[in-house]
Amino acid sequence: MSLPEIQITSRAVDRIVSGHPWIYRSDIREADAIEPGSVVRLVDRRRRFWGQALYSSQSQLALRLLTREDREFDRAFLAERILEAAHYRSRIAQGAQAYRVVSSEGDLLPSLIIDRYGDCFVIQTLSQGTERLKSIVIEILQEHFSPRMMVERNDVAVRSVEGLPEQKGVLAGGGECKVRIEENGIQFEFDLLEGQKTGGFLDQRENRAAAREYARGKMLDCFCYQGGFALTMAARCESVLGIDSSREALEGARRNQALNEIRQVDWREANCFDFLKSADHDGLRFDTIVLDPPAFARHKSNQEAALRAYKELNLRALKILNPDGFLITCSCSFHVSEADLLEVIASAALDAHRTVSVVERRTQSRDHPILITVPETHYLKCLILRAL
Repeated sequence: MSLPEIQITSRAVDRIVSGHPWIYRSDIREADAIEPGSVVRLVDRRRRFWGQALYSSQSQLALRLLTREDREFDRAFLAERILEAAHYRSRIAQGAQAYRVVSSEGDLLPSLIIDRYGDCFVIQTLSQGTERLKSIVIEILQEHFSPRMMVERNDVAVRSVEGLPEQKGVLAGGGECKVRIEENGIQFEFDLLEGQKTGGFLDQRENRAAAREYARGKMLDCFCYQGGFALTMAARCESVLGIDSSREALEGARRNQALNEIRQVDWREANCFDFLKSADHDGLRFDTIVLDPPAFARHKSNQEAALRAYKELNLRALKILNPDGFLITCSCSFHVSEADLLEVIASAALDAHRTVSVVERRTQSRDHPILITVPETHYLKCLILRAL
């Protein structure tokens, strides 16, 4: 069956040639009677073929490029892409029990997320196109992986831009939605229906392991959520204090602590900005500090406010970090680049009268690929710093 065609502008062609998979509605010349979520052929004014894409009838991001190949993007093609992504994970996430199997644009399957937690899969279909393909994705996963259960976590605001409802629930299989996973030698419980993102922050898995190598003495973990950094690093520390404003998150952290019979970790419900300020006032000092806040800049318009927030956090952390201490500081805001983050930390270091060196410059775990022509795929920055 022939695919419908959409005629695109020369500007859209330039984006494709530059390696970026997004085409905006203003760069469509003709899109008559195209069904929402269709796979379409892209042609220019002279009817030259430029690729195939997922079409959205509502979003300003109207086309998401799937392939430059002139071969129909059918079930077999989709299965190939998913299996290629899974094969890559078998090499770079070897031994991991929870990891991202398909990472949207990073695996040439834009707006599709598939995460694996043991024998369960969690799916996000974030556009009309992948929502339309969802039943086929489920069939492919059942055929090749035989998961115990598949869950959708489409309770994300971005779906409203596509005219799609927020929803979550079990798609196939059944059983307990709380799963126990070992990560870096530590047991964690993930709630696939109620946990953050698809159940947990899988993109920090490798950073938690790296940070453990520098952990020592008295440790502070701000925005600790359910204890990912704190519990991973605890064995190397004299004591650990985890801070989070969410009582529910801290209850999860305590459950994870009990799973591992770790004794030297305490938890406190508090606003992290307020805690850091009072800790300095009270003369508290730490040898290792982790800052892993939520995204402060979800939109470009939030960038300046986000930079002020990152500076304040890092300034207050540097004031209470002992000499020769390590600061592990993160940003998951795409609109704050690594260069931006380094600049605000440099300013914070000057204000705190500290000399700071960069020990490691890290990003999201390798199962969340970064395409060099798609800067949006590089969102997580993790800096391991030493302060004198």
